[in-house]
Amino acid sequence: MILGLWLDQPLWLMFGTVALLFGAASALLCVMTWLAATRRLMRWLGTGLVPTYFTAISVLLALMTGFVANDAWERQRQAAKVVQTERANALAIRDLSLATVSDMAPISKALAEYLEAVVGDEWVRMRDGESAPRAGAALGRLLQTVSDPKIGAEAGLPAQAALLDAAMALRAARGERLALSDAQGDETKWLTLIVLAGLTLVAIALVHLDNPGAQITSLALFSIAVVTTLGLIALHERPFDGPVALSPEPLRIALAGIRPQP
Repeated sequence: MILGLWLDQPLWLMFGTVALLFGAASALLCVMTWLAATRRLMRWLGTGLVPTYFTAISVLLALMTGFVANDAWERQRQAAKVVQTERANALAIRDLSLATVSDMAPISKALAEYLEAVVGDEWVRMRDGESAPRAGAALGRLLQTVSDPKIGAEAGLPAQAALLDAAMALRAARGERLALSDAQGDETKWLTLIVLAGLTLVAIALVHLDNPGAQITSLALFSIAVVTTLGLIALHERPFDGPVALSPEPLRIALAGIRPQP
């Protein structure tokens, strides 16, 4: 997957790859415009073109860029929200156990083991779209603990039902988090974006056939804008990986409240 390979690169290489692509395309168009062997072809293609032609393609590019950017930012927003939801449910289990169970040690232990597994093991694995078996096993033990009939007998069935609801909500939040980390980027939208950007480059070059200075300046400015925009969008394509990946700090804070560090 070309998109996955590109997103796996360091920050400087992600921007550098796109910059090299558009820089080479711009240079090729300039050479074709002024090279004797291809100048006649470029003039034949560009004769009669007006700036409106460039505007039509750039509008399509802007619409597609907005769609791709919105998709990436929405995924980032959902990921941040689900992490906060997971934290809130973990704290809800802690608060309910404090209020309804006299001996909350088993629940606190199971909950702390789950959060430790998520923060220490699963968060790293999510960069590759994987889950941690240790976190799944810890969550299973937490569900078994809160569903123990002894809790219902001691705290009452409504209190145990509230604990079970919070535990199931925690499980649902984890499932959504893992689903977001495993979501594969849609290469077709990125391919469409690159094609439209390339066509816009060609349109700019054809519109400015008779003015080499304006052609070079327009191609350079457009290339810089596209490289910056595509790079920034790509940074948000994977919420749990890359330079702007979400931090497990909310869950780490919840863990500190459940099992205070000495």
